[in-house]
Amino acid sequence: MKFDFESALDKVLDKLDSWLETLLTMLPNMAVSVLLFVVFMILAKLAQKVLVRIFERASDNKLLENLFSTLIYYCVLGIGMFIILGILKLDKAVTSLLAGVGVVGLALGFAFQDIAANFVSGIILAFRRPSKIGDVISVKDFMGTVIQTNLRVTVIKTFQGQEVYIPNKDVLQSPIVNYTASGQRRIDLGVGVSYGDDLNKVQDLVLKVIKGLDGLIRPDDIIFDYYEFGSSSINFYIRFWIEYPDQPGFLAMRNSAVKAIKEAFDENDITIPFPIRTLDFGIKGGEKLSEMPIQMAANEKK
Repeated sequence: MKFDFESALDKVLDKLDSWLETLLTMLPNMAVSVLLFVVFMILAKLAQKVLVRIFERASDNKLLENLFSTLIYYCVLGIGMFIILGILKLDKAVTSLLAGVGVVGLALGFAFQDIAANFVSGIILAFRRPSKIGDVISVKDFMGTVIQTNLRVTVIKTFQGQEVYIPNKDVLQSPIVNYTASGQRRIDLGVGVSYGDDLNKVQDLVLKVIKGLDGLIRPDDIIFDYYEFGSSSINFYIRFWIEYPDQPGFLAMRNSAVKAIKEAFDENDITIPFPIRTLDFGIKGGEKLSEMPIQMAANEKK
């Protein structure tokens, strides 16, 4: 079979002429499409900025602000792309493309379900808002100040200076302790006194000391309770409230309370005892060391 080179060349040239003719016909539409794309890019940026300004006046929730500003940006761009594809007469291609995107999106959803879970959790946290930037929180054994939140992670800075990135899925599923939400925090301070001290005197003295501390709030809510007969002391808790703007303030207040109680005990001859151990010798106990057979044999040798 002989190959007809001229016939094949004519077919190729006809096809190229057809494409060129289509290109020339579509040039005005392509120019309009490029112009519309630039216009919709500008409109998307403007819509994003307008929404951010409106949201800043209505709320200080940065996570929701980022979420809605991103959504409005891509919504405007999406509308623009559908209009542009319609001008280019690619409606059928758009339908096929959307179907393909749906299948690919389903496959990626299974492959990256953790990322999707963090994203959805970020949206839920944006609406529930258990914490905000600057709050002191505790999540999954990490305690620190919230310095950043987005749709994937919550970032806290620990009091040791490390930044911890906690996935939003873990934040949503774990207990969150927000120490800043109420603006107050209770200090529970454990102390022990000697069995020989007057317990009523100790209680009156400690209450007086705590009420005299600078920074104390809710003085009527101070709680003093003896709770244990310890091995060498009678132990009690003194519980009192302070304002809680930050963790250093909490530590400073607890430090002041410890020093004030110690000084008051020293001035009033109240003892904070050391641990005491009583050694009993012999099977039944109660025998003096000097009366033990071993010690007596040693004394006889001398």
